[in-house]
Amino acid sequence: MRFTEEHGQLRRTVRDFVEKEINPHIDTWEREGAFPAHEVMKKAAKLGLLGINKPEQYGGLGLDYSYQMVATEELGTCASGAIPMAWGVLTDMATPALAKWGAHELKQEFLAPVIAGEQIASIAVSEASGGSDVAAIKTVAKKDGSDYVINGSKMWITNAAQADWLCTLVNTADGKPHANKSLVIIPTKTKGVEIGAKIDKLGMRASDTCPVFFENVRVPQRHRIGEEGMGFMMQMVQFQEERLCGAVGTLRGMEGVIDATIAYCKERTTFGQPLIDNQVIHFRMAEMKTEVELLRSLIYRAVEEYISGKDVTMLASMAKLKAGRLVREVADSCLQYWGGMGFTWDNVAARAYRDTRLLSIGGGADEIMLGIICKLMNILPGKKKSS
Repeated sequence: MRFTEEHGQLRRTVRDFVEKEINPHIDTWEREGAFPAHEVMKKAAKLGLLGINKPEQYGGLGLDYSYQMVATEELGTCASGAIPMAWGVLTDMATPALAKWGAHELKQEFLAPVIAGEQIASIAVSEASGGSDVAAIKTVAKKDGSDYVINGSKMWITNAAQADWLCTLVNTADGKPHANKSLVIIPTKTKGVEIGAKIDKLGMRASDTCPVFFENVRVPQRHRIGEEGMGFMMQMVQFQEERLCGAVGTLRGMEGVIDATIAYCKERTTFGQPLIDNQVIHFRMAEMKTEVELLRSLIYRAVEEYISGKDVTMLASMAKLKAGRLVREVADSCLQYWGGMGFTWDNVAARAYRDTRLLSIGGGADEIMLGIICKLMNILPGKKKSS
């Protein structure tokens, strides 16, 4: 991956935004259980940070995904994983399909306001009964004149309490589960949409997550993204950006926890010497730093191929799998070296321990990533490797 001065400027802009507009408020937002998404995103939009790789026609910068990757990586300097996650929902989860396949009028109505920081978007795919099994969703959209009438529910929806609209995967027909789904935009103020109570989560405390219920929700069929029945395919493509986003977002956070732990181990003295002087500790720091750099190389390679138009399903799945496991390993190892301080709520390693656990579950659990990788390797049970 070759970076330009423009990449560097973007890194500095995002890092400065995090230092001034986000980190000073993290503790308050964690206690309150949400951050003021409209307020924060409006400020981010003024810097052009919400449409980096989106079309200029709708207010974006029209840059390639390497620039979005750089911004996501620097968001990892946030003192909480919640805000980068909520931010990533806007840029890499709820809007890629709309930007790629949505009709011009639909982009004007829903994409442009998100890029301008005027609306908050959310992605509504998961359901309580299906989890990572996207093909098993039960929410149904039936045609009635020029409208869809939607019934069902979604679970674990990030930004739901503050969202203006939901990019929602629904069944628009009977038949094969991979060919009967569509992505439909549902404004949250539509009659029949009920946002449930905020879920009391283990981590990501500064981001609101809620169930959403649809009872005879009527939206125009023009709210459908692309062709009917293509929703599963679109969501699989959208998952590529979501999984790259999730993986790259861990890099700076892991480095931050490692650096903070090293600093603590230099100051903390036991048995007459600083903790860092113990070989087991400084060797462990070196090992973790090496693993982070290896993950970074995998992610950068995946992004390069994504930009060139290649299908990066395997690499994105590998990156998310490795990131989810490594970030847990780093948080757990660092927490150990903080000793009793690591077991306190506001400790940097403890927060990372809570927040990062989600990556191996959300956006497709580790087991789903392994299944995808095995499928692409032609080693699923009962499958013979093609010659």
